[in-house]
Amino acid sequence: MLTLVSPIEQINKVGKATAKKLQKLDIHNVYELVHYYPFRYNDYTKTLPIARLRAGENANTRGMIEFIQNRRSFHRRMTITECLIKDDAASLKIIWFNQPYISKTLKVGDFISVSGLPQDDIVGLQMISPEYEKIINDSTTHTRGLVPVYNLTGGLTNKQLRFLVKSVIGIAGQVEDFLPRDILKKYNLTTLAQSIKDIHFPKTHEALEKAKRRLCFDEWFLVQLASQIKKFELKKQSAESLAFFETETKQFVAGLPFELTAAQKKAAWEIIKDLKKTKPMSRLLEGDVGSGKTVTVALAMLNAALNKKQSALLVPTEILASQHYETLRRLFQATDVKIGLFTRSNKLVNNKQIIINSKKEVLKLLQEGDVDIVVGTHAMIQENVKFKNLALAIIDEQHRFGVKQRQALREKSGNTNTIPHLLSMTATPIPRSLAQAVYGDLDLSIINQMPKGRKPIQTMVIDESKRADAYELVRTEINKGRQAFVVCPLITESDKLGVKSVEQEFKKLTEDIFTDLNIACLHGRVKAEKKEEIMQQFLDNKINILVSTSVIEVGVDVPNATIMIIEGAERFGMAQLHQFRGRVGRSDLQSFCLLFAGEETKSKYRLEIFANNSDGFKLAEEDLKMRGPGEVYGTAQKGFPEFKIAKLNDYELIKNAKQAAEKIISFGIDKYPKLLEKIQADKDWVVG
Repeated sequence: MLTLVSPIEQINKVGKATAKKLQKLDIHNVYELVHYYPFRYNDYTKTLPIARLRAGENANTRGMIEFIQNRRSFHRRMTITECLIKDDAASLKIIWFNQPYISKTLKVGDFISVSGLPQDDIVGLQMISPEYEKIINDSTTHTRGLVPVYNLTGGLTNKQLRFLVKSVIGIAGQVEDFLPRDILKKYNLTTLAQSIKDIHFPKTHEALEKAKRRLCFDEWFLVQLASQIKKFELKKQSAESLAFFETETKQFVAGLPFELTAAQKKAAWEIIKDLKKTKPMSRLLEGDVGSGKTVTVALAMLNAALNKKQSALLVPTEILASQHYETLRRLFQATDVKIGLFTRSNKLVNNKQIIINSKKEVLKLLQEGDVDIVVGTHAMIQENVKFKNLALAIIDEQHRFGVKQRQALREKSGNTNTIPHLLSMTATPIPRSLAQAVYGDLDLSIINQMPKGRKPIQTMVIDESKRADAYELVRTEINKGRQAFVVCPLITESDKLGVKSVEQEFKKLTEDIFTDLNIACLHGRVKAEKKEEIMQQFLDNKINILVSTSVIEVGVDVPNATIMIIEGAERFGMAQLHQFRGRVGRSDLQSFCLLFAGEETKSKYRLEIFANNSDGFKLAEEDLKMRGPGEVYGTAQKGFPEFKIAKLNDYELIKNAKQAAEKIISFGIDKYPKLLEKIQADKDWVVG
């Protein structure tokens, strides 16, 4: 007898080959199969007799096969299957292309159901390549009602997947409902078992919407609950209270070669106030590209150092670590603050005029407390690094690090009674309401102003006929000693998609357009060491043009780069385009961003909005409205939970889920063992 934990191989008609295909979709047992939700539905709710079918109106009909045969079309080199079905009053011609097996599956006299778009023909209506199935005991799965459509893998069809889901959907009744009854009642939610049945095979549009609402609520509720648990646990822990050195901080700010924006000052003060508390800070600093997050956190690091405590800044790449190290070294050059760098390739400390470049010595200085601030990559948490008194842990591009990595950094405080204050940073523009929903356990600070002196990046949507002019502008900038980025959506060429690739564009630019320049290409298949080497050469101005995929989206600071071309711009969300654009315009030099796109009107309209707006937060809001959250934020890359069904802009549902989670925590999570079990089972995808 099948249960939820039964392996898929035990399901009828699932052999080894089918099992391997299902496993590619992360379906290993019955539970995972019934939780593999459709991404859309074919609406075949309109069932009509053949005589009432209308050309151009999607519908389902049924009839008995009077005639079926295959014939070869030598003109098109394909097999055509022709079929005639008849009901009580009329006949319908059906045609399938290159599916000769249909004439063996269906026979004259079979009663079948077909769904599709009727078209006018010389002799009457016909359907081209409709969905079809035999009617047995008046039961249909593929052609009547709201028919589920799933994401597939090679060699697996929707018919197969529907058949398998339908064969086990009765077992959905065994799924335990982890939501308490009072929450189900308060928010008018259907039971989990019913929702799973209706998400696959809804009898009505209303049943489908109710199922979606329940399952969306579940995903948001689990994220909110995980956040509230972390917040609750954090309150039990202690942190060092760091006094605010007002005079020294004002002197430091007065000595900066630029003026802080009001947003930087506000964010810095929010952080410093948190540092004064004995409860650990857990804050997210969200700042637009180039808004000055580093100098903002430098004020917090300064106060930690003045309290004789250490700070650590964890970053995702060696290039970025080196850049942060140099920035902090310049900012603190008039002080006694000692700065360290700890990556796989470099271990050094800058102590005024003395530079110590020895792993053993650097580790000793960190452990003895003779380094105030250390910037590092994963090596800092993977290797045997110990701090004397780490009081402030900062994580840049926080979505690049998992829960365990953040926890590992916090555990290096050097004090068994306290943990460091934690500050996360992100340059991904996230609307405040969404950030508060996703990062419910973090307090939020936003820098939404740009430093004075930055010239707006001239952004233009360029018609293909003006491509030569775009290349001429690139040439002009490079002749001034500047550098350029060219961003493409794909690594290799794809005839099906018809968009530019890095390899294709690199070849064209090196062989036909800029034959005299140094051009390099960068993408996800380039090994990490080579990637670092290419970025360092670009940073050192040894490369004139860098052709890249989205790998340059975050964490690259090349002030000398002043021009960017984005190919296939319609394939990126505005939030992502804004990240790309932020790779230029990082100095007082005038910079340019040129967008090439397809002819689709909607895409052109969206790109014009982007070209005329430089505020990343406004663009993110606009993108959520126009494209939908799935296209705006790649969940795996941006630190968002990997939702199967929930939407990032369903604010009312998010609000309800948060209220429900807070209520559970106030009563005590230990009173809800099923919920606790569920949270622990799903710990891999909830936000850490």
